[in-house]
Amino acid sequence: MLIAILDFSTAATDRPAALAQLDGERDQVRAMAGNVAFRVYASREDDTQITVVHEWDDQVSFAGYLSSDSFTRSGEVLRPIMTGAPVSRRFHAELLEVVA
Repeated sequence: MLIAILDFSTAATDRPAALAQLDGERDQVRAMAGNVAFRVYASREDDTQITVVHEWDDQVSFAGYLSSDSFTRSGEVLRPIMTGAPVSRRFHAELLEVVA
C-alpha cells in the first residue's frame, strides 16, 4: 500500500476555493483503479492549512493518479493560490488489520 500525505497552505480567503476544487475531484479520484481513500482536511488550528491523505493499493496506482486529468486540473487551480511550496510525504505501508 502507498500512503501519501500532502500539506499546503493558501491565503485564508483562498482556502474555500482550494477545498472546493479538491471536493469536486473527490469522487473521480476515489473511482480510480487502486484508490483506497482520498480525504481532505482543513486545519482547525490555522485557517490557511489543508491536508490531503491518499491511500493507494500500490505505487503503480498512485502513478496513474499523478498522470490523471484530475491531478492536472487540481494543480492548475491550487498551485497559483498556494502561499508556499507544498510538502508531500509518501510511505509504503502494510495493512496489519482493519478493526470495526
